[in-house]
Amino acid sequence: MSAAAESPNVLNVDETHIDVDGQGIDDASSDLDGSLASSRASIASSIYNYRTENGRTYHRYKEGKYSYPNDEKENERLDLQHELFFITLNGKLGLARPNEEDSEAKRVLDVGTGTGLWAIDYGELHENAEVIGVDLSPPPAKVPPNVRFDVDDIDEPWTYSQPFDYIHSRMMTSSIASWPDYLQKCYNNLKPGGYLELQEVDFSLGLQSDDDSLKADSALYKSMDFLSEALERFGRPFQDIPALVNIMTDIGFVDVVITKFKWPINTWPNDQHYKTIGAWNLANSLEGIEGWVMAPFTRALNWKKEEVEIFLVDVRKEFKDRNIHAYYPIYVVYGKRPEEKTTQGHVH
Repeated sequence: MSAAAESPNVLNVDETHIDVDGQGIDDASSDLDGSLASSRASIASSIYNYRTENGRTYHRYKEGKYSYPNDEKENERLDLQHELFFITLNGKLGLARPNEEDSEAKRVLDVGTGTGLWAIDYGELHENAEVIGVDLSPPPAKVPPNVRFDVDDIDEPWTYSQPFDYIHSRMMTSSIASWPDYLQKCYNNLKPGGYLELQEVDFSLGLQSDDDSLKADSALYKSMDFLSEALERFGRPFQDIPALVNIMTDIGFVDVVITKFKWPINTWPNDQHYKTIGAWNLANSLEGIEGWVMAPFTRALNWKKEEVEIFLVDVRKEFKDRNIHAYYPIYVVYGKRPEEKTTQGHVH
């Protein structure tokens, strides 16, 4: 076994105690309203034939495999979420080595690219890299010359002609049928020395609170329980993200690093950094919650649309309640495929 393979996995956990802001309730998220539409190009989704259900549109390709909408409302939320990760990672697109300015990565794959912002931003920052974004919906119309988008299903066999220096995927929990299979495909499609990076939320235990201010009888708590049950029935449950470290190591990844971050649900923190993240995440949650639960609740739990809408009234109220000091547990996990070793002219 190589020395690299023997190195321990690194766990970086943000255990910062986030102090509660004792001041009056503010509306720090209000400045975000309308800003995304003016700062990002819109997605020309109207030219595509999507499935319409309960007032939302969904992927037509591989219909039913992905339970979240792909309409303009969701696209705008994904753009907002991209900025939220950008703030969380201190102005970086990722933590793995290929995100450094002097990165020599030539081929990059963005899995579950969504609106394509990550792929576009990476391509603009690394003009010598070829960046491919893949998802179930068609891509943006205008992209940099070194960026392209494919419509494909990552659960199917991968047929890329050449391996990648860097594979990035974000928020794929509840979209992957088998994480071991997915991680194996990533490993198989990396060059020796190439990196895989996962940026994920871990809702396997629901929302978290360090002071027990999120009660089990709250609508917010119940919403995650119901959603978890629905996704289990779909066969795409929330993934325990820290558990992926051992799976990656078993597959052969080395130098695996996992870092935990916290996204407060609103502006309850006293610290300005977390208050800012909370403001963005409140907007993210209020925009996203209907899309996250509508199909799972109506398809898997047999709720009616009207029942979902009534239930979400209380959920939205609690997202805004600064007496509830809850947060999303966010993880970034990355690891490297080992370099090939040459001994006496032989490659191992």
